[in-house]
Amino acid sequence: MSTHPASIYCGISIFLLGCLALIAPSGYSISGLLLLVGGLYILNQPKSPLNSADKWLLTTLALFTLEGIFNGLWHQLSSQNYDKIIRFILAIPIFFYIRWAKPSVSWVWGGLGIGGTLIGFQALYERMAHGVERVSGYTHAIQFGNLSMLTAFFCLAGLGWSLSRSPKKRSAFTWLLIFGAIGGILGSLLSGSRGGWVGLPLVLLVLYRAYHPFFSLRLKLSLGILVIITGLVVFSIPQLNVQPRIQRAFEDIALYQKGNSNTSLGARFEMWQGAIQLTQTKPLFGWGKDQYQNGMVELAEQGYANPVVKTFSHAHNEFIDRTAKHGVVGLIVLLLLYGVPLWYFNPYLKNPDLSIRALAVSGTILPVAYIDFGLSQTFLSHNSGVMMYALWLVIWAACLRNTIEASTSPAATEP
Repeated sequence: MSTHPASIYCGISIFLLGCLALIAPSGYSISGLLLLVGGLYILNQPKSPLNSADKWLLTTLALFTLEGIFNGLWHQLSSQNYDKIIRFILAIPIFFYIRWAKPSVSWVWGGLGIGGTLIGFQALYERMAHGVERVSGYTHAIQFGNLSMLTAFFCLAGLGWSLSRSPKKRSAFTWLLIFGAIGGILGSLLSGSRGGWVGLPLVLLVLYRAYHPFFSLRLKLSLGILVIITGLVVFSIPQLNVQPRIQRAFEDIALYQKGNSNTSLGARFEMWQGAIQLTQTKPLFGWGKDQYQNGMVELAEQGYANPVVKTFSHAHNEFIDRTAKHGVVGLIVLLLLYGVPLWYFNPYLKNPDLSIRALAVSGTILPVAYIDFGLSQTFLSHNSGVMMYALWLVIWAACLRNTIEASTSPAATEP
């Protein structure tokens, strides 16, 4: 582990993202600001060379911001609408800073393990001390629950790294990441956010693809049975409120089929239909954020959409909402934002170095999870969604490059 002040500063900044993101007010912004300061500090320093994959990744971040600015100007939006979109391009200097400072990845995994554990305690405190039905931390219940689950996913991915450590350090980090995963899952369950649960099979598939060669057939069957038993136990514990949330989803669908849209899922279905109708009238650049609401109100008043759509400013689906507001151009850029990282990390999912493999798994899980979250929520319309995606994307990518360099260096040491 480097003792250079810049490396330690960078490591602590990343540690705080994993540790404080959901247990402090705007906790993700603390890390983002610290890392951005570091990125601005090294603007005049020699930059690490970029390979073609790096260029694609950073160009995608810049493109997402530029498309958002163009759309805002096209629809004459006020300056406050650019606040979230510029954070993607501001992540680029953070990538260069992490590449330059080369912090130990122990900061990353340690922060996630502690953060996930604290999330679990916070969720339990809200439920038991205050009787909150759907815990939400310092943000919305959906955001809190899904990002809690994301933290758990990262902790599970990090187990590959912890097992590659020396015997002396392996046990402590392994247990820390296990507790972090349990805490993150608990936070998700107590939030009642069903979107994160839907994506669990996809994430487990990524984990299986990366790590299954290390498991015997007997262990694979045992883990499969353990997952099933755990799911049944979670479903049957009334305090977790999982069974009622799932049953309510089926009830909402049944009511919608009978013509009742005044439910959580029913309202979503109506919003999706309304947003699709708007897209058909302005397919290229969409309606823009401000005009979208007026368009939905007009559809409802003309009888083309259910009146329930008038009360929502977004379509509760990242892809449908993006297309309605930004058009096909915006949808393509959104698909690049998720697709390019999948392509970027994919070659390293089976790397023989478990430190590299764990980082690639986490980088792959990030867009996979966000695609899932986006099916029922416009995740990137929230500060937490924007900050967590942009920051973790450049963290995983920069740490991956650093670890690859360290592993191929003649004087390579364990990160």
